[in-house]
Formats: sequence, structure tokens, C-alpha cells
Amino acid sequence: MVAGVCYGMVANNLPSRSDVVQMYRSKGITGMRLYSPDAQALSALRNSGISLMIDVGGTDQLAYLAASGSNASAWVRTNVQAYQGLTIKYIVAGNEVQGGDTQNIVPAIRNLNAALSAVGLGGIKVSTSVRFDVVANSYPPSAGVFAQSYMTDVARLLSSTGAPLLANVYPYFAYRDNPRDIQLNYATFRPGTTVRDDNNGLIYTSLFDAMVDAVYAALEKAGTPGLRVVISESGWPSASGFAATADNARAYNQGLIDHVGGGTPKRPGTLETYIFAMFNENFKLGDLVEKHFGLFNPDKSPAYPIRF
Repeated sequence: MVAGVCYGMVANNLPSRSDVVQMYRSKGITGMRLYSPDAQALSALRNSGISLMIDVGGTDQLAYLAASGSNASAWVRTNVQAYQGLTIKYIVAGNEVQGGDTQNIVPAIRNLNAALSAVGLGGIKVSTSVRFDVVANSYPPSAGVFAQSYMTDVARLLSSTGAPLLANVYPYFAYRDNPRDIQLNYATFRPGTTVRDDNNGLIYTSLFDAMVDAVYAALEKAGTPGLRVVISESGWPSASGFAATADNARAYNQGLIDHVGGGTPKRPGTLETYIFAMFNENFKLGDLVEKHFGLFNPDKSPAYPIRF
């Protein structure tokens, strides 16, 4: 059971926000990640019952929120308090932040936590969403450790507030970059490959589990062994790249949906997971595959068969 699907909007041909909300409800998708506090989307989501993960926006917004408590209070007023009838679960202070901008993550989270608490909304958890490469030495999974020290500060802050670490985990890119050593079936939840972690004896049948457990191993080494991980993005492209086919995308995403209810070898139990993404997005930059991560086409037809 997957917690939600990421609603990216980097396109000029998507359905209206209200149509998208209706799609989520009709498909039984109970959670949504929004990459900015889009006013039209938030209005359409009122009283929908859909649980929300809302990003603050880009690194400029992150810097603004890190700069002062009053900035964070203004942000909460405009983007949270202004919308009655929303079910906001997480606010994401930065998505895959890199370089010097990482220094803004901890102060932004602190300021947002204070702003939310001050208006009685302390139940909304504030975190940040990280790329998988914040983990070094990810093989075997038990060797996982954070590559940079700022992640230890982030982990300790989240541990103190009860918020989870949000991680974007993509076996697709790991497989694409190393198809010689990684089997396609292992990367797409198909049977046939088992990998043993000799440090702890755990057995892996999917690359996804191995990657997630490397994050857990890094959290242990950072002194936060109890910190929960939420998968804030995971998916597989269906066109325009190496191993990017509808068959592989369907195998991966259906496998993910069917798998995450059981957690990982290191951390059994439900693993809250958000699939990337709802739609193919024709204005995405970078590799051509970036335009083809959608479960659905802009005309609302499925990119391939999937059941939630």
C-alpha cells in the first residue's frame, strides 16, 4: 500500500487542479506531494481527505525561511492557515538541496516548527527531502554512512521533533549507471536475485530495500537509530532512456505498491512511500527520461496498467 503519488506540474498540458484532485480520489490515491504551495491546488484540495506533503518551494524560499522566524510565520499564515479543510502531514524544507544551500535546512526547519507550534499546528511535521547520494558506501547496505556532516545535524534535529527523514530513492538510476553489476530483475522487484549483507546476514531480493537500509545504517551511525524514513519519491521511467520501458516501469511501480507494506529486511513494517510521479511532464529538464516518470498521460489515460 503506497501512501501517495507526487503531483509534479512541470508541463503545459496537464488537467486542471480540480480534475487532478478528482483523479486522485477516483483512483483511491490517499496522499499527494506538492512541490510548492500552489494556491489553485490547495484550494482544490480543501475537504478532499487527501493527506498532503507540501514543499516550501526552491532554494530561495528555503533561504527566506532560514533567515527569520517572522518569515516562517508569514509563510505559515499564507500557505497553511489560509486554507481550511486541508490535511497537511509534512512540510518539506528543501528538495535535494546541495552545496552551500544545505546550511539553510536546519534553521528553516527550526523556524517553521516554531511558527507552526505558535498557531497550534505543531502536529504538522517539518523535514527535508534528500537525494540518495547523501549516503556514501551504500554497498553492502550496512556500510551506509552520511557523506557530509550537515546530515548528522539534520538527523538529530528530526529525531528531537519526531519528524521522519524524507528520502528520494531511485533504483532506476543506480541500475542505469551500473547495469554490469546490478540485475534488472533485482532493480524492478522481479524474482530471481538474492544478495546477502555479510556484515549482518540480512538477505535482499530488491535493490530498493538495499538502498533504503543503507539510509537506516547511515542514521544509526549519525546517532539517530530510531529515526523513521519516509520515501518521498521513487519511480521508474517508461520511455526515452536505457531500460525505460512501459514494462519495466509497470513492474517497478506495481512492485513498489505491493511491497512497501512489508518494509525492509532491516526495518519490517509499513514503509510510507510516495511514487514519482502522477503525470508525464513535458517541460522537465535534463535527461529525456525525466519527462516520462508519470503513471498517467496528460489526457488522464494510464501510461501503463497499474493498480493501487
